Amino acid sequence: MEYLRRIAKPISHFVIFSFLWLGLQLPAAHASIVGTETLVSAAQVQQDRVQIMNLLDRKDIQEQLISHGVTVEQAKARVDSLSDTETHALADQLNSLPAGGDSILGVIVLIFLVLLVTDILGLTDVFPFVKKHRR
Repeated sequence: MEYLRRIAKPISHFVIFSFLWLGLQLPAAHASIVGTETLVSAAQVQQDRVQIMNLLDRKDIQEQLISHGVTVEQAKARVDSLSDTETHALADQLNSLPAGGDSILGVIVLIFLVLLVTDILGLTDVFPFVKKHRR
């Protein structure tokens, strides 16, 4: 019993020192509350991307893109590179178009304009007739 009392004090000091030392070495965890609006916004952007990608999978859209000199892979890559705000704006414009054959032309023009602007900014090299903006 005397032996246990004699070794308990140094062991307890070692354990206390170890916990204090580990407490100083480990960074504190910071957490915050994620708002519902943030989660809904992220889900909406993902849904908008899926909607645009589904539109690009249609044969008539693919034919129109190819007739304008843009491959489907280029268009999909461009949609993937859009920011969340641009994706939401594009999906809103697609949703506001009237139903029927005339809306396809509007979609093609919109995609062509997005490709043209990114080509002018020098982000891509799709159209050979565009002068590139040098950085």
